[in-house]
Amino acid sequence: MKKLLLALTFVFCAASVSAQGWGIGARVNAGVQLQGEYTFSSENYFDARLGIAFPQGLNIDLTILYQWNIGQWDWTPNAGTWFFDAGVGPQAALFLKEDGGVYAGIAGDAKFGIKFNKVPIKLALDYTPGVGCLFANEGGFHGSWYNFGLSCVYCF
Repeated sequence: MKKLLLALTFVFCAASVSAQGWGIGARVNAGVQLQGEYTFSSENYFDARLGIAFPQGLNIDLTILYQWNIGQWDWTPNAGTWFFDAGVGPQAALFLKEDGGVYAGIAGDAKFGIKFNKVPIKLALDYTPGVGCLFANEGGFHGSWYNFGLSCVYCF
């Protein structure tokens, strides 16, 4: 039993060391998106979002963004560091309604928020417009221009 506890402790410590730079959270807009972040340098990170929305039926979407840290400010040094990030990446969606279809395109992102000092949490307000092609009965060009969201990410 002691060996098992020692092995589990070792595995847990190894996993927590290798998990540095990861974050998981949620983004709320017209629906809900699970959000995962992987920071690989002080200036850049990947932001992946998998979401469900109900604007005119059930929609499932996936967005993967490459984000750049544009600026950081210490306006409230006791609370945390404010940041502005911008990014771009592919976006895909599946519309599950009577005349549903598949969407593929590209999305941009502008994100303003705060990363707190005492707790490993980031809060941000972002704008993520997308442009692409809708493959459905109607088909053609499709743009999502009003995609504002509020996200909360736990960084570990």
